[in-house]
Amino acid sequence: MAEKVFPADKVAAVTELTEKFRDSNATVLTEYRGLSVPQLKALRQALGEGASYRVAKNTLAKRAASDAGLSDLDEYFTGPTALTFVTGEVVDAAKALRDFAKDNEALVIKGGVMDGLPVSADEIKKIADLDSREVLLSKMAGAMKGSMSKAAALFAAPASQVARMAAALRDKKEAAGE
Repeated sequence: MAEKVFPADKVAAVTELTEKFRDSNATVLTEYRGLSVPQLKALRQALGEGASYRVAKNTLAKRAASDAGLSDLDEYFTGPTALTFVTGEVVDAAKALRDFAKDNEALVIKGGVMDGLPVSADEIKKIADLDSREVLLSKMAGAMKGSMSKAAALFAAPASQVARMAAALRDKKEAAGE
């Protein structure tokens, strides 16, 4: 099959998309058919600064994905496709997409790629159910603090036992009149 030749403006678009694929922690493909411009604006705001939402022609996006070494995405380039390039926290972007899709049935999560591996729509929804990195770090810090407190109490126990025993002996001697 002959290689498809694109005009210069489309080559630039493919190059830009290829860079976005390469620079992103994850990319989620969605179908946006039926969403209004204000709804798309609301989605972009919900995604925050760690992700960008871009509508792209399937032929250009498919070529860019292929150029970035992501040919596993070919099955998702059907119908109107928009790409969510995640450069920040993947969990936060997945939550924003999942929550927006709940409120707006026109947004359909097709699938995507994370760390170079393909992920299905169900896997993206499972990622959205995870705690964010900050929450996980807080939980880990709390668990470590609890472990350190237990260790400190364990190390202090023999000394406090000796002190209690000495006090008990003193009280016993005082009671015996010695």
